[in-house]
Amino acid sequence: MKKDIEVELRGRLTHDDRDQLIEIFKHDGKYVTTKERIMIDYSTFLEGEGIRDRQKDIRLRMTNGVPEIMIKLGPWGGVDQRKELSVTTEPGTFNTLVEIFAALGFLKGMMCQRNSVVYEYKGIEFSMVEVPHHSWYFEAEKMVHERDILQATEEVTRVCNELGLEVFSKEDFFAYIETLNKEANTVFDFNAFSAEYHIRHESLRD
Repeated sequence: MKKDIEVELRGRLTHDDRDQLIEIFKHDGKYVTTKERIMIDYSTFLEGEGIRDRQKDIRLRMTNGVPEIMIKLGPWGGVDQRKELSVTTEPGTFNTLVEIFAALGFLKGMMCQRNSVVYEYKGIEFSMVEVPHHSWYFEAEKMVHERDILQATEEVTRVCNELGLEVFSKEDFFAYIETLNKEANTVFDFNAFSAEYHIRHESLRD
C-alpha cells in the first residue's frame, strides 16, 4: 500500500539557521535535490477554504520545469498530517493545466515562487525554502501510512527539537502565510493570462 499521508512541520529560518542546518546535513545527512518552483494556490480564493479554514489544498505547480497537479486533503496549520494526491505532466504543459483548471472554474489564485535545497536526515526530508527577496523557512516531512501518523509526527517533532528548530504554532503559521500573500506572493487572475506569463513562467527550468 502506498504511503500517501504527508506529515509535515514548518518554521521560520534566519540566514544563520539555514547555514548551520546545511553544515549539519552535509556532514550527517544526504543531499537530495535543489528545487526551483512556481505554484498557483487556488484554495486561498475558494469559498469555504481560504487560509485558516482550509480543508483542501488545491494547487498547480512546476518544479524544475516539471508541471504537477497537487491536492492535499485535511487541515493545515504548521504541523500537518494530510493525504497527498499528485500527478505530473510533461514539461511544457503547465499553461495547458492552467487553462484546464480555468475551464473547471478555478480562475484565481496566489502565485508563489520558492527555491529550496533538500536533504534527508534521520529518515526525514528537510527542505530549506527561500521566498525570494523576503524570508526563509524549513519544511520537515515524512510520507507514512495512515496508521503511522502519530508516531511519525512525534518522530519529526523530536528531530526538529534536537536541531533547535522552532516549529510554527497554528497562529504564527497563518500570520506568516498572510504576510507572504501581502509582501511576496502575487494574485493570479486567469482573466489577465497572457503570452508574457507563458514566456516568463515556462522559462523556469534546471
